Amino acid sequence: MKRKDRKRAHKTDADHVRDVNLLRTNKRTILFNNKEIKAIDDYCMKYAVHNRSKFMREVIISAIIKKFEDDYPTLF
Repeated sequence: MKRKDRKRAHKTDADHVRDVNLLRTNKRTILFNNKEIKAIDDYCMKYAVHNRSKFMREVIISAIIKKFEDDYPTLF
């Protein structure tokens, strides 16, 4: 049995479910005006961003997480 096959054979059902939940199967489309796309292009050139999808996903999710943290109820 090859090394890859052994690793794959040891995966549990829970690992499979977790992997399925992390698959990116949902699509959203964003429209940008000319100034916005120029700003994104300039940023990506300046900071050597090669994967724009990953970059935008990280920026959007980090903004959402920050907002959730800011809105989290406190006792005082």
